[in-house]
Amino acid sequence: MDELEIIRKKKLMEKMERMMGEKMEKINYPVNVTQSNFNEILKNRYVVLDFWADWCAPCKMIAPIIDDLAREYDGKVVFGKVNTTEEQAIANRFAITAIPTLIFFRNGKPVDKIVGAMPKGELIRWINKNMV
Repeated sequence: MDELEIIRKKKLMEKMERMMGEKMEKINYPVNVTQSNFNEILKNRYVVLDFWADWCAPCKMIAPIIDDLAREYDGKVVFGKVNTTEEQAIANRFAITAIPTLIFFRNGKPVDKIVGAMPKGELIRWINKNMV
């Protein structure tokens, strides 16, 4: 998807949200989360943040799983990736001491967390359990 198409899609979603009065984010890929977009990402009903680093082998193992889950949960859950090396303030805010760490947010609030690489089936169960 080219950059112009992404901007058009975002503007259309914003217009639809204003008309319907609710957030309708549909993102089918993990979003790079930074200080500048953190609050905007958490405005979605369900968000999974993956705290990772380039040097982390288990993080690299689950990266393709996170990509798959972002496509499978398109329109239901927004997936974000927080590079702990670059975004230390966000990592510190959630007391991230080991990676990968996944935090599930519901309506902007953290409700559950898992630490370490997990198989896809386990992550699906964890996500479904937290989508109340």
